[in-house]
Parts: sequence; structure tokens; C-alpha cells
Amino acid sequence: MNDDPGSTSGPAHRTWWDRLGHMFSGEPRNRNELLEELRAAQTNGLLSVDTLTMVEGAIKVTELSVDDVMVPRVQIVMLAAAAPLPDILAAVVASGHSRFPVHGEDKDEILGILLAKDLLKFFGAAEHFDIRAILRPAVLIPESMRLNVLLAEFRLSRNHMALVVDEYGGVAGLITIEDVLEQIVGEIDDEHDDEEEPQLMHEQPDGDWLVSGLMPIADFNEHAGVAFSDEEYDTIGGMVTSEFGHLPEVGEEVAIGGYLFRVTAADDRRVQQFRVMRQAP
Repeated sequence: MNDDPGSTSGPAHRTWWDRLGHMFSGEPRNRNELLEELRAAQTNGLLSVDTLTMVEGAIKVTELSVDDVMVPRVQIVMLAAAAPLPDILAAVVASGHSRFPVHGEDKDEILGILLAKDLLKFFGAAEHFDIRAILRPAVLIPESMRLNVLLAEFRLSRNHMALVVDEYGGVAGLITIEDVLEQIVGEIDDEHDDEEEPQLMHEQPDGDWLVSGLMPIADFNEHAGVAFSDEEYDTIGGMVTSEFGHLPEVGEEVAIGGYLFRVTAADDRRVQQFRVMRQAP
């Protein structure tokens, strides 16, 4: 094998591949060791920061259960089967959702799921409206179900929503396939989400900035009067995490281009916020 240090088959890469092969050799390994190998791969340039984040999210999904991420009962938009069509249409339009649990005499008596698109046929023909005739079957799952198991069931059944029931059979919450996927890829915005753009950069009284890891590098450059490259990374979080060479923890800091970036908020998947300070010349 070529030992040229400039070759991808050199000793440094061979060592990493040896460890990767060892990881999949069938010998017992714990989750922390797997994550260490993946983070080493990102440090060596074999994985991007975004890819590492998604892989870590996919692994985390196996540790979470439905009750960790479900929408609680009090926030569910439910429709009463006995409600007149105008009231149902008003609730559908106001919420902006596409699927609605429909209940009978009380909210624990789930009759099925209404798809908003199924109401279209009744425009101008309200006298023929029968909500029970157009309901889809409701999927009921326990609070303790693992998210990876639920995701597999969503894929097999082609359902996008499930109602979560407690040990007494009452409705405890609701979960959608989007809720599960967001644990892997991060927040998914749609046309009904709040369109107000969050403020990603806050100037502090001492002249420092609190900067969101999601802030585009181009926007940061405009505000700070710098010229960081955005060819390889789109966000400040991606650029700074790459500079660290690992997923940093709160309190860690690194200097880039005359600025000191200190991590002020982070979880086990990504850096959420930095404190950015100008360094003395």
C-alpha cells in the first residue's frame, strides 16, 4: 500500500479505516464508541457537519419514545362529529392543518381522521355532508412506543398521523411523521408555520454579539463587516463547528479571523448559539 502522506491510502487514513472496520467487525460496541467513530470521520473530512448531525439524530431516535415528542392533548385541534359543516370548515381554515381527529360524545371517543381535502366535494353540496362517511381509520399507539418503531410503522402503513393513548385508553396526545423526522433532520417549516423571521444576532451592551448557529454566513458578514467564506458552509454553526473539529460543548471557544466564538448554548446534536467577541489586534 502506498505510504505517501498525500495519498488517501496513507497511514493516517489507513488507521481510521482499520478502526472503522473494527467497529463493524461484529464485536460488542456501545453507542458512545460508535458516535466517537462518526465524529472522527467528520473531523477527517469523510462526513459533513450536516450529515453527522442527521446520523446522530437517527441514532437518538432509537432512544426516544412517543411521549418525548408528541403534541399534548390540550394542543390538538379536534373536530366534533356532530358539528355542522360551516363550523368544521371554519376550524380547518383557522388551524391550517391537513388532518384532524374526529370525536364522538367526548374527546376520548375517536371515530377517525378527517383529511381536509375530503371536504372539497361538499362545497355547494352541504346537504349531502356526512362526516362519518369520509373518515379514515385512526391509528392508536401507546405513549411508550419507540420513535424508530413508529417511523417504520408509518412507512409500512403509509399513515402520517397517530393518536397517543394512555394506560386508561384516553387520548394523551398526537404525533405525526413530521414530528419524528424533525428529530433527525431538525425543524421542518411549512407554509402554515409562523413566517416571522427570528432575530439571529443580538448585540450586547459590551459590544459582543449573541449569534444563532443557524445564522447564514452571508448575513453575519453583512452585520459584522467581515468576509468569511460561505463556499463550504452556509451557516455560522457549520463553519465554527468545523473549526473546532468536533461537536463543541458549552464554554468551548475558538478564534477565527479576528473573532472569538464561545459556545453559549448546545445540545447533543448541534451548537445553537455563540457569543462572538472581537479580538484585540
